[in-house]
Amino acid sequence: MKTRSELGEFLRSRRERLTPEQVGLPSGVTLRRVPGLRREELAQLAGVSVGYYTRLEQGVSRAASPAVLDALAMALQLDDAEHRHLRTLAQPPRKVRRRARRSVLRPTVADLLATFDDVAAIVIDHRTDVVGWNRLGHALLAGHVDPGAPQEPSRPNIARMLFLDPHHRALYRDWRAKAMMTVAALHQEVARHPDDVALEHLVGKLAVASNEFAAMWAQRPIKICACAVRDLDHPEVGRIRLTNETLSLPDDDQQLGLFHARRGTPDHEALVLLASLAERRAADEPATVERPS
Repeated sequence: MKTRSELGEFLRSRRERLTPEQVGLPSGVTLRRVPGLRREELAQLAGVSVGYYTRLEQGVSRAASPAVLDALAMALQLDDAEHRHLRTLAQPPRKVRRRARRSVLRPTVADLLATFDDVAAIVIDHRTDVVGWNRLGHALLAGHVDPGAPQEPSRPNIARMLFLDPHHRALYRDWRAKAMMTVAALHQEVARHPDDVALEHLVGKLAVASNEFAAMWAQRPIKICACAVRDLDHPEVGRIRLTNETLSLPDDDQQLGLFHARRGTPDHEALVLLASLAERRAADEPATVERPS
């Protein structure tokens, strides 16, 4: 899981997914002991020496010029997101590992969260720690934990809940798609924050605690989406389909996640109902409302 080997592991993962036929090379009649292209085949396609490419993949060297990275990206048939990730991984490593700082929810963002009445909102940092949420966001995603948990020393963590918390996992009918997107996001954050010890520990602990996480991490998914449709099975309002928009807060290195539905639809009515239940619960009032048919 060490960041210094991520460049080589990423190159290897993308090399192994290609076949000779995909890149215009003859497959030959010799049986291949490993999947994908051989190192010498990829080096030939990229116009670099086999020894040079081998040093990159084995983590012996990280010195690669932008031109070489572009050639490798073309040879590996990387998409734009993967190409950017390759460039990030090839940046010179930082020599100082700083102590992890706790992310803070900006007061103006907290005020913004409170303005969403029928939209579930949550703010997470680059480690997927929950920095804040509005009442509906808490009720939708983690009603089984204390609403004030983001202010506690040990915050809820979306990646950890997704793989290790059966209540949160059961929420997603498309759990694997959501899980792969989360792993992809973590891969990019590890590349962007190679000196973040807390992030490194999170990835390591998840890999030990979850075989599914370890398998997904080894695939090195990169592509993530800022907008997705989520089919949820909520314990209080049942099945609900929501649009999940993710907005970046670059000044804080945080992301604002919004879950919403078009007004007048049953899914929006379910959100309104859940908001009402959450408000009554917060006021210690009995909640016996039934979901509209």
